[in-house]
Amino acid sequence: MRFALSTFGQSDKEYSKTLKKLFEVSGTEKTYEVAIKQLIEIYRYNYGSIDQKFLDEMEKEFLNTSINDLVEMLTPIYKEYLTLEDLEGIIAFYESPVGKKYVDNLPFITEESMKVGKEWGQEIAEKIIEKMEKKAR
Repeated sequence: MRFALSTFGQSDKEYSKTLKKLFEVSGTEKTYEVAIKQLIEIYRYNYGSIDQKFLDEMEKEFLNTSINDLVEMLTPIYKEYLTLEDLEGIIAFYESPVGKKYVDNLPFITEESMKVGKEWGQEIAEKIIEKMEKKAR
């Protein structure tokens, strides 16, 4: 029932266009671009015999088409949970000064959070091992 209600009156084309804008303003599109570039670099490193011009062309092609393909594939998923109005509200946040500040600082927040998360995970692992060793005695 929720799916039917959330899609009422919303064309897939309009929804996809709005979802793509959300990806642009939220920094998600840039994240996908970085992932594509990293993938191509892996191919450059692991398959040095591949014509570099070919890889340049592949990178350009995927950067130009993949986000649109991804938006089309993700539209039904987003549409199931978020209305067009929801997307527009999220976009409004990302276009606000605080939203822009968030996007600008998110790479740094993510990097530092990953370090903290790694330390936290190591501490938990050490405590679990310690408790397992105590229990085994």
